[in-house]
Amino acid sequence: MTGSRRRVPVGGGAERDGGGRERDSATAHEGGRKARPVLLLGLSLVLLATAGGGWLYLKLGGNLGTFGQEGVSDNRPPDTSAGQNILLLGSDSRTGGNAELGGGDKDDIGRSDTALLLHVYADAQHAVAVSIPRDTLVPIPSCRLPDGSWTEPKQRAMFNTAYTVGETPEGNPACTQNTVEQLTGLRVDHTLVIDFKGFSDLTEVVGGVRVCVPQDIYERDLNPKRATRGDRVFARGEQDVSGQRALDYVRIRHGIGDGSDLGRIKRQQAFVGSLMKKIKEDGLTPGKLLPLADAATKSMTVDQGLGSADKLLDFAMGLRNIDLDNTKFLTIPWRYEGNRVAVVEPDAAALWQALRNDRTLDGKNAGGRREARPAADTSPAPAGPVDGTGTTVTVHNGTTTSGLAARAAERLAAHGFTVGALGNAPRQDVAGTVVTHGPGEADRARTAARLFPGARLVEAAAPGIDITVGSAYAADPDAGPDSSPSPQSTGVPAEVADGARSADDDLCDDLSYG
Repeated sequence: MTGSRRRVPVGGGAERDGGGRERDSATAHEGGRKARPVLLLGLSLVLLATAGGGWLYLKLGGNLGTFGQEGVSDNRPPDTSAGQNILLLGSDSRTGGNAELGGGDKDDIGRSDTALLLHVYADAQHAVAVSIPRDTLVPIPSCRLPDGSWTEPKQRAMFNTAYTVGETPEGNPACTQNTVEQLTGLRVDHTLVIDFKGFSDLTEVVGGVRVCVPQDIYERDLNPKRATRGDRVFARGEQDVSGQRALDYVRIRHGIGDGSDLGRIKRQQAFVGSLMKKIKEDGLTPGKLLPLADAATKSMTVDQGLGSADKLLDFAMGLRNIDLDNTKFLTIPWRYEGNRVAVVEPDAAALWQALRNDRTLDGKNAGGRREARPAADTSPAPAGPVDGTGTTVTVHNGTTTSGLAARAAERLAAHGFTVGALGNAPRQDVAGTVVTHGPGEADRARTAARLFPGARLVEAAAPGIDITVGSAYAADPDAGPDSSPSPQSTGVPAEVADGARSADDDLCDDLSYG
């Protein structure tokens, strides 16, 4: 493979120069800066889902930079899904010449403006991309700093601040990955970070993307600080956009619907779907794909698991057969909390549970023929009934669902466990159930964990077994090794599924809120 390799250490020290910070003012200059990562996310998704052929990936491998794994948490969810989870992050980093494209101080802090968790089902025929709004209030776990130390966990922090931990121009993708894993209870198989360098060229390479504008848009809609409305920049209706006009389209926030970032996410999802459709319709020819792929990967940093041509090829070949209609986009179940966004439970937990079970949004089994990967922590759990005789546990409720600890205690007692104490956990935003045990107690803890599908084991220095039930258990409290899954575990709530769009949907449908 030709081309030099670049390695970006987690939490700073990257072999790139410069950087930049997101700002809240909605000027035309900064709005474009926030929007560019969305398009690069879409391009990376398109490349991964549509490209094929070793000749392409030999070239792509030489372009890619990789980030180290030192900052990836040791306390990760079990690797039980037969599908794959890919975290796509859009960064406004100013490194590598990006300051010239997006403005800002090249020595400022890199931030993530856009995040998509892409679940590729084990049948290789379906995929769901879940957007996580940047202002979502989430717990941020302990993350590694550039000096090798680790931060204290934070509660109810804005999601996009995870990327700023360490305050480096390159950002901290490992911290964001840790945050997503804790939020969802899903193991992230790969993380890709995309900056906006060369975005205009990329959208022009594909010959423009078809979009729909809900209403006429004027210069002041792009830059609210203007004193006058200015000229019309977009007429209502369908049109092709590329270059600067593509940037303007995906950054539009004011003048459409309620003017929120959540509404803008809807249009960005529609744009990515339209981009995928355009490339598939044009045909997967070397003459069309190579310039696009070459430019996109020059702006991409990946985890070391995707940092070679062979690994990229193996990964991508498993994605190329997903139809547009089976590629879904949705936003994590949410509600406003002041000027921030809160996750709605147990709806979100039901979504993550469905993805863990390789169930589509409408409840279909998309597990394919691949065997589910074993839990990451240990040897397989024994088959047969769960017998907790002689084992004492404590139970804590890690959610805001009343009575959940008592419900879990009843299940444990029914299987012979002695429940020594129960109560509320220090945190009420736990996603997946956590079973903490002392040295030498792993086997008994593993037995208890069998009653809580998806639970992860954590070893602590102190003796004793503590079970903290999370929102996944609140969403599906009846699932267990000795019972059939409840109907709720086969899909997600109807209001969540109904809010999804496919890459093949009408361009003008459902483009905003309000």
